[in-house]
Amino acid sequence: MKRSLHVVAVAMTAVSVLGLMAGKGYSASKPVVAEPDAKVDYNGTISVLTKFGLQQLSPYFVNIAKEYEKLHPGVKVELIQESDDSVKGKTKALVASNSLPDIYFTWTGSWGENFVRGNRAVDLTKVIGPDTEWGKTLAPAAVKAFTYNGKDYGIPLYLDAKFMGYNKKIFSDLGLSVPGTLDDLLKSCDAIRKSGKTPISFGNKEAWPAVHYAGQLLAYNVPQATLERDFDPKTAEYTDPGYVAALKQFKDIIDRCTDGAATNGTSYASALQALSNTDSAMYYQEIIEFDQSAGADTPLKVADFGFFRLPPPADAKGDVKAIEGAPEGYMINTASDNVPLAIDFMKFVTSVPNAKVLSAPPYGQPSATIGGADEADMNPAVVAGLKDISEASYLMPWLDTANGPRVASAWLASLQALVGGTMTPEDVMKQVKQAARK
Repeated sequence: MKRSLHVVAVAMTAVSVLGLMAGKGYSASKPVVAEPDAKVDYNGTISVLTKFGLQQLSPYFVNIAKEYEKLHPGVKVELIQESDDSVKGKTKALVASNSLPDIYFTWTGSWGENFVRGNRAVDLTKVIGPDTEWGKTLAPAAVKAFTYNGKDYGIPLYLDAKFMGYNKKIFSDLGLSVPGTLDDLLKSCDAIRKSGKTPISFGNKEAWPAVHYAGQLLAYNVPQATLERDFDPKTAEYTDPGYVAALKQFKDIIDRCTDGAATNGTSYASALQALSNTDSAMYYQEIIEFDQSAGADTPLKVADFGFFRLPPPADAKGDVKAIEGAPEGYMINTASDNVPLAIDFMKFVTSVPNAKVLSAPPYGQPSATIGGADEADMNPAVVAGLKDISEASYLMPWLDTANGPRVASAWLASLQALVGGTMTPEDVMKQVKQAARK
């Protein structure tokens, strides 16, 4: 079936970004290993690419940069602040122009691995490994998520996972309880729609929001061992019937709970705003978005905000205790002129005092720093969400960062076509299989 130009553009962007990072765009630097006893020269400029471009989040790195510059007057911190939507495109442009900053945002999985394979990420094992002074201050599982070939390359900043945020008042007024199964969720959607409200606000203009729904449903329908086998290009098959079952369930959610095909023209930020404005009853969101959904200045108040895991189907063949999510963090560029200074800045960013600021409102980004989450200062929903994450049996990685570039592109483009009604679940899996074979 035909795909829209937007879908093709999304696919090509994913391939080009990951291809460039893997070393196909320009000659990368030689491998660099960080040494724990390297002297820090507190002079010069360090550049940082963040994913804190949203208005509510941007002050965090701005304030940290100012504090660091006060401590070290010879240092200037230059920030490039991007959003979840724009950071991939910005990364592509910086890699293509051979101007990746000293410190840059990264996801885990195949996304981060491409920086490693392209010799663009400093080997941090000696400074952030589990037995190091810095490493002992960070959640071990979060550090391990950035381990490739037995070496540590990433600096985890916060923990993240997906939950269904909901308006407690709307549920109460309609006599609805938290759904325990996927069928219960669909029935709740029917009741909410009859009341005149949008059951679930969904914006898939950027394509990755659909990937998050699919990932959680795949974890419920496909055994973990099978999923991880299929993440590896050398062993990928994508033949388990749970894949098609999960996509059929996703299509049911699209058809009964959202605005359907129109959501491909709606941004994820608009969908979040719809919940915050009480125009919708639910929004599937990351825990790092909880503080953006409800607050003192939003129509949806903190007391009326609740969350639950996307409920599993009654006949789930996978892991019903799995949660879609992964830590997110930063890497150091091997081409940096001052690697010790870049590392020192990130140690400052991940210090306990700064971690507590990160975890508390208005940021609400659960820090990966041990002792960096003070429940007394945090949104109760974020605290409860962290507990859910800690009890999860498996963190299902984002499909567009866990897979290689061609497969990631196939997921992004095909799922957007599924939402738009131009592809079936079977069509989607055919495209994914073809991408895996290449």
